[in-house]
Amino acid sequence: MASHSHVAVVAFPFGTHVAPLLSIVRRLAAASSPETIFSFFSTTHSNNTIFTTKDTNVKVKPYDVWDGIPEGHTFTRGREEPIELFMKAAPQSLRLSMDKGVAETGKEVTCLVTDAFFWFGGDMAREMGVPWVPFWASGSHALSAHLNIDLIRHHYMSHQGSGNELLSFIPGMSQIKLQDLPEGVVFGDLKSYFPTMLHQMGLMLHSATAVLINSFEELDKAITDDLKSKFHKVLNMGPSNLLSTPPPPQDENSYLPWLDKQEAALVAYISFGSMVVPPKDELVAIAEALESSGVPFIWSLKDIAKANLPKGFLEKTKTHGKVVAWAPQMSILCHRSVGVFVSHCGWNSLFESVAGGVPMICRPFFGDHRLNGWLVEELWGIGIKIEGGVFTKHGMESCFDAVLSQEKGKKMRENVQVVKELVTKAVGAGGSSAENLKELLRVINSPGGSM
Repeated sequence: MASHSHVAVVAFPFGTHVAPLLSIVRRLAAASSPETIFSFFSTTHSNNTIFTTKDTNVKVKPYDVWDGIPEGHTFTRGREEPIELFMKAAPQSLRLSMDKGVAETGKEVTCLVTDAFFWFGGDMAREMGVPWVPFWASGSHALSAHLNIDLIRHHYMSHQGSGNELLSFIPGMSQIKLQDLPEGVVFGDLKSYFPTMLHQMGLMLHSATAVLINSFEELDKAITDDLKSKFHKVLNMGPSNLLSTPPPPQDENSYLPWLDKQEAALVAYISFGSMVVPPKDELVAIAEALESSGVPFIWSLKDIAKANLPKGFLEKTKTHGKVVAWAPQMSILCHRSVGVFVSHCGWNSLFESVAGGVPMICRPFFGDHRLNGWLVEELWGIGIKIEGGVFTKHGMESCFDAVLSQEKGKKMRENVQVVKELVTKAVGAGGSSAENLKELLRVINSPGGSM
């Protein structure tokens, strides 16, 4: 193996993309030779959030990249605007930051690992004469949807579909409906920046030396085999949030002792991640269902959204529930008293729920959420999607009853254990994800990425 390896890692500094990539990089750094170094490129805000003063791994060094936001800029176009500004500036700003990394380390970049959203990473790697290894932070089904976007659009437009048609013409997707696909594939403003970016990504990934996927091969053999037929090399290396031992729980507000006092598998944990806040009427519906059902709960809800809760809700439910601004999610989901996870069904949250052995109630919002909800309800049977796609008081009450009290909830918990065993095997010693990590080491340390 080359002893001078310098791996440049480019993170997409939005949503939950950074943590999975950094988790894999830290595993690579621990397993690689002492001479191999990793320069991690992201925005200042992102780096300050994910790197702490306690980080001791000198082989992984963060470098700041300009966020692309002009001084004094006022945002007017929703959540995609900062992404668009960053991505348009990224080709130039990344090169400047990489030049700094090369100058400080005294080592030229020998491999470029980027979030897959950086579709131009292939051009950058080609100019540098190094392998390009893009990382897809979600699952194989969502990746397949973007790879087959032209085929899907042609089929949909040709048949004037309603959205209920099955994707029977794509291996591994035959039981998925068009309406379960992410926005920007066939629905929504297809010419806006984000769908255009993902379309370009789908066209460029075929040139990658290897494609990393934050999943595991045993998830769905048909789709794994199909992706392997399309790329030079496919390395499923997840779920990344289960690759390493989680840090000790931060429990400043004593959530865990409160959980210790609750009955087994009866508490509802509610959280929608860092990017999602349900509309006011849906927050009210959740609150009303929690109050009427008497289900004990911990609800992670941003302070700014608490004003939308019904008057008197916090006081009426204080004996059996907690509404908090932040909660140690993994620790809560792994607690014996938690019986259901009410979630947006993001990819990382899904596998944290699996790790805890907890069934899900899914309310998808955007991106891959609907596809993930299909996996949860239809493929694995480890949860249910909210009826009608939005929270209502009656819908929440019905879901709580189904998961926490009925026989179908017991079956879901049994199914979660089956999936948990598959995942645990994949990330464990000798498992498919663990072996793919070794293969990735060979890629980043081989001249030109060759085997």
